[in-house]
Amino acid sequence: MMSADMKRLNVGTGKFAAGARSSRTRCPLCAEPYTDPRILPCLHTFCLACIQQLEPLSPLAFRGGTDPASSPRDKPQLSVLCPVCDGEVELPPGGARALVTDHLAANEVLLESLQRDGVGLVCDLCNEPSAEKRCNICRANLCEFCCQAHRRQKKTASHAVVGLKDLKSFSRMGKPVQCASHPAEELRLFCETCDRPVCRDCVVGDHREHAYDFTGSIIHKHGDYMRELLKCTQPHVGALEGALHEIEGAGKSVADRLECVKAEIHKFADGYVRAVEEHRGRLLARLEELRLQREHALQLQRAQLGQLLADMRTGVDFTERLLTAGSDIEILMTKGVVVRRLRKLNKADYSVHPCVDSGIRFSPTEKARQCGGYEMFGAIVTKTVDPSKCTLEGEDFHNAREAQISAFTLVCKDASSERMGRGGEQVRVSMVNKDRKDCVIKPTIHDNNDGTYSVSYTPHAPGMYTVGVCIKGQHVQGSPFLLTVKSKFRKHSGVFHCCTFCSSGGQKDARCGCGGSMPGGYQGCGHGHKGHPGHSHWSCCGGPLENSECTAIAADNGHRSLLRTVAL
Repeated sequence: MMSADMKRLNVGTGKFAAGARSSRTRCPLCAEPYTDPRILPCLHTFCLACIQQLEPLSPLAFRGGTDPASSPRDKPQLSVLCPVCDGEVELPPGGARALVTDHLAANEVLLESLQRDGVGLVCDLCNEPSAEKRCNICRANLCEFCCQAHRRQKKTASHAVVGLKDLKSFSRMGKPVQCASHPAEELRLFCETCDRPVCRDCVVGDHREHAYDFTGSIIHKHGDYMRELLKCTQPHVGALEGALHEIEGAGKSVADRLECVKAEIHKFADGYVRAVEEHRGRLLARLEELRLQREHALQLQRAQLGQLLADMRTGVDFTERLLTAGSDIEILMTKGVVVRRLRKLNKADYSVHPCVDSGIRFSPTEKARQCGGYEMFGAIVTKTVDPSKCTLEGEDFHNAREAQISAFTLVCKDASSERMGRGGEQVRVSMVNKDRKDCVIKPTIHDNNDGTYSVSYTPHAPGMYTVGVCIKGQHVQGSPFLLTVKSKFRKHSGVFHCCTFCSSGGQKDARCGCGGSMPGGYQGCGHGHKGHPGHSHWSCCGGPLENSECTAIAADNGHRSLLRTVAL
């Protein structure tokens, strides 16, 4: 009956073809088959010796023990630069030797060595390069002599031994992973407390009171978690590929537009002689400057997104390969570095839109500098906002009321005073009390995406405020300016009317529209203020305007008490 390891050897042969395997069996640094392959935190694999030869980035190259007899290579490094992705990666406290072993790469190197004619494998017992057999139970390669000794031992006499030539078509020849602390024990358990594989001796020692279980019992939980992270990472690959494609299209659009502008410039300049030729040269120099600026910006964004895409692909490919071809123990051993890398990649911030546009045009009617005494027209317009040309509109940027919403509008214009047809500018508005620097108004800025910005604010204290409106760190036209915040609007407490007593000329028996009369003749309308015969007014303050603020003060109460209205 075929064992579980033999069954695993026969699956996925199509995925791990010889051509695909050859690209994963050689170290990118030494170009030789992997020797003790280790995984950096960026998920790139190198030989342990190659990693130890990398120069550390920090001036404090090493930390740890101070034993003068110890080799510098054995001391842990702070960080190194990955030769593949050119990213800075931190080494674990134990240095390069504490990095996770890439068992998938080691397995592929083993298979490649097996498939090469005339190259013998090393016997796992005597270390002689003459292995011919393999024990499926012990998962060990044996030479003929060790194979006979293996069969003579009572414990291993019943083990199934097959020839290595019969295993050339297999896709996997996994070897048992031994515990670093107990080399005689295989890692078959996983400590949930420490999040690492352990052996039987570990769980009775340092991990005695920890929660642990067999790797086969918990692989599904951790594997599903890694698959969820992988599922979140994969969409970023498509987004980055689309962004790079869009950037390529934007570069072509800029180049096409530049060619059109160049043709217009040549056509306009042909009407002049030397003065026009000089003017054309100036225009072309400016156009080349714009081209270099935009190409540099696009190249920088392309390089950044390309590097991020390469990192994403590396993370996705490595995780997919690990989850597909890795054993339970290999997945769990590599889980930590893979999860940390995928988390970091998922937090990467990037823009999928080009950082520049093709907003370049030629204006033949715009006045330019003189060339050789001739008045020149024609200039390259890039439609850039000019803070000195921007204006403020509205009625509420000089006067406002306490606790009332006020607003004004900022109109952005370019150097030619033309209104910008798009938004996206960085507008900053500050409102600070002149006498109390700690008293500020926090405005709300709304981008209307048509070159205008609505600024609304609600003052919470009266006084004089200094208001500054800036774009690109520069004040706009009319900024800074003073804003006067008045106290809250005082509403009328009375009624607005023309009472009968006022209009009657002071008759004693006249009935007021508010239900009262004034005894003693014409002295007022009975509401604490001088009368307005025949005119409408507020009964609380005597104000003749209906839409007005109440001017009644506390002193009026005494006068009002002397003019009592008697109800009929």
